[in-house]
Amino acid sequence: MAPSLQFLYERLPVLHSDGALFRGQSDLQMSRTILIVDDDRELCDLVGELLRGEGFEVDAHHSGAGAVDLAASGAYELVILDVMLPEQNGFEILRALRQRSAVPVILLTARGEDVDRIVGLEIGADDYLPKPFNSRELTARIRAVLRRMQPRDEDTLPRVTVGDITLDPATRTVVRDSTPVDLTTVEFDLLHTLLSAAGRIVTREDISQRVLGRPFDPFDRSIDVHIGKVRRKLADAAADDERIKTVRGVGYIYAQPRH
Repeated sequence: MAPSLQFLYERLPVLHSDGALFRGQSDLQMSRTILIVDDDRELCDLVGELLRGEGFEVDAHHSGAGAVDLAASGAYELVILDVMLPEQNGFEILRALRQRSAVPVILLTARGEDVDRIVGLEIGADDYLPKPFNSRELTARIRAVLRRMQPRDEDTLPRVTVGDITLDPATRTVVRDSTPVDLTTVEFDLLHTLLSAAGRIVTREDISQRVLGRPFDPFDRSIDVHIGKVRRKLADAAADDERIKTVRGVGYIYAQPRH
């Protein structure tokens, strides 16, 4: 049995014998359907068993061919996508999918392949998980991603304006100098967190908990990748100063504009 399967298989009885740990959570409702795209049929069977125990419907697809059409069909709440697939790799599938759908995607990558994770986040993955993975970690990542996608009671939250940037939580829109800025769910939440604390440091720990919905991992590069994407989308060629500054070893700060 492959290492990723062995680790997952060993953890399944623990999860199922302690169903109260996850079952009944508001963000894991019945009838939600997840698509697994992975050519490892045994892994798909085990992940499917795990997720069905958490109240999900699960479909599996075992090659890159046809995966984009299936994932973009609107039938799935979330897609678990392996990077290494026959016929068409996960990056190609994700890039094509993002032209048609914003369905949440969790990438499965090889352990230690930081480049794969960074590339995946850059082209639109919502999260990633290296193989072999812990079944508890997979379930936690799914919960966190789906929680970010849920409708929020943000109508009462005020607009935030800092310099030429205005962010409206009620409509989840961002405008720079009257020009709309297209942000993903994670990028919007990240910018909202930074703008709301403009002029003050926001730690990596706070960003991880509030934006990604999980404890901070010092080896996790996803925060850096998302920060980089937000910086590029807000870039102003005429600006002399960087909007989002890195405070090394601590976190980030959205700089107040000079008057």
